[in-house]
Amino acid sequence: MSLLVVGLSHRSAPVSVLERASLSADAQFKLLQDTVAAEPATEAGVLATCNRIELYADVDKFHAGVAELSTLLAQHSGVGLEELTPYLYVHYEDRAVHHLFSVACGLDSMVVGEGQVLGQIKDSLARAQEGHTAGRLLNDLFQQALRVGKRAHSETGIDRAGQSLVTFGLEQLAAGRDVTGWARGKRALVIGAGSMSSLAAATLARAGVAEIVVANRTFDRAERLAQILAENGDPSIGTVSRAVPMESVPAELTRADVAVSCTGATGLVLTAEAVATAVEGRTGTPAALAENRSAPADVRPLPPTSVGTDDGCPLDLSTVQQGFSVMGEAAVAGMDAATLEQHAAWAAGPATGRREAARRPAAVDAELITALAATAATVGRIPERRRPEPAPVPARPEPVLFLLDLAMPRDVDAAAHRLAGVRLVDIESLAEASADAPMAADVDQVRRIVSDEVAAFGAAQRAAHITPTVVALRAMAADVVAGEIARLDGRLPGLDDKHRAEITQTVRRVVDKLLHAPTVRVKQLAAEPGGAGYADALRTLFDLDQETVASVSRAEDSTETNAQNRGPA
Repeated sequence: MSLLVVGLSHRSAPVSVLERASLSADAQFKLLQDTVAAEPATEAGVLATCNRIELYADVDKFHAGVAELSTLLAQHSGVGLEELTPYLYVHYEDRAVHHLFSVACGLDSMVVGEGQVLGQIKDSLARAQEGHTAGRLLNDLFQQALRVGKRAHSETGIDRAGQSLVTFGLEQLAAGRDVTGWARGKRALVIGAGSMSSLAAATLARAGVAEIVVANRTFDRAERLAQILAENGDPSIGTVSRAVPMESVPAELTRADVAVSCTGATGLVLTAEAVATAVEGRTGTPAALAENRSAPADVRPLPPTSVGTDDGCPLDLSTVQQGFSVMGEAAVAGMDAATLEQHAAWAAGPATGRREAARRPAAVDAELITALAATAATVGRIPERRRPEPAPVPARPEPVLFLLDLAMPRDVDAAAHRLAGVRLVDIESLAEASADAPMAADVDQVRRIVSDEVAAFGAAQRAAHITPTVVALRAMAADVVAGEIARLDGRLPGLDDKHRAEITQTVRRVVDKLLHAPTVRVKQLAAEPGGAGYADALRTLFDLDQETVASVSRAEDSTETNAQNRGPA
């Protein structure tokens, strides 16, 4: 087994990088095909979620495999290799198995213990099987990961340690209040009809929202989700659900109290302007950016100037936003290249001369020092020159629109964070909030389960590695028995069938007894760490043909893979 995983997740990379490196379904399929076509890899699988992108492969060379998988990830994600490399992590053999099992149990999730990742692992296996890139190793690995994850959730209380990303996101929107109490009676808009959007809609329905509107680019899927919500809803709550086309989202956003978006779109679904328009439609007042608060009364505006003044500054200072230095980048935003060059020359050159000219003469400094000394002698201390008290910052108004963005790349413009009357929770803010989330005591128990399962998986793989050699040995022994019985027939042509059968059975029993203990013991030894060499020793001792062993292995792989590719467990 030479399992290699190269990837990045919320633990290794900022959300901005994860967002740019996200892979569409088509890109994932192409990545799988290109990986198995590369020289070091024979099998490949991609695990892509909202907070991780990982490429698994069975490779014959470690360093070449790392280089090839890293390059392929960069090519298919569109993020340059030099930029992507600092955020990549690599796991090999048992460490790679340990990593996937930990992911399956929710130990590596943004919300520890969440179970949605099991469905994503199942989808990844199905995708690799569909593309015929999963052989014996990855089929065994992903199916065992699913079993380990289910065991962790059934045998421990890891579910108490975490929750779904949807539930965690709604808790962040509720800002410490009970989600059910916060959501009851609200109108909700769900954008998208995939698994995450469906979970969000179901969670909101259970929380008691009055109405759920589902919007999706494929209207039939939106209708189907709305119908499922209507059929499975709690009659005592009376949540109304309906479907609308994507073109109706701006109008529905004006009516909604909370909106959840999780689509596969490559661009923004909700721009800051669309969100601001929706807030204005609800309140009748423009949703100004929170930073654009009125300046304190004691701040004096810059005096009006014109281009060419102040020792040749190329900027029109009257157009510069109040409070920013003309030396700062905000002042030069939107300037053409030629003017930027003039400004750079002005800032780097004459500014030094101006600062020198602005210095006080030495006589003025001497008078100031004398005055300070006299004051200190009179009052016993040098008077403090206090900084002005900061101006009070007006509190943001209570939000009238709550947005939960669970997409990667993001569906909602990050600028909506700054809109008054809006509370936006996205993957980035969820990552920050989850960093301080408490860990449950059951996590340690899950870690022990993972360690035991990794050891068992490694032993099974090492034992399976020697099986073709044992099969080839027994086949060779059977051929020897058949040859000797044929020779016996030539020497004793008058031997009746009863005696021939008895002799044949006796010889086979002798051979089986001689081979039984060595083959059982060699399987036990091969299952232990470092036991891979026993297969080579067996082939050498019995002079087994390498091609015969390889043909047995190929036949077994083909049979098992065909059976496994009928569908994941």
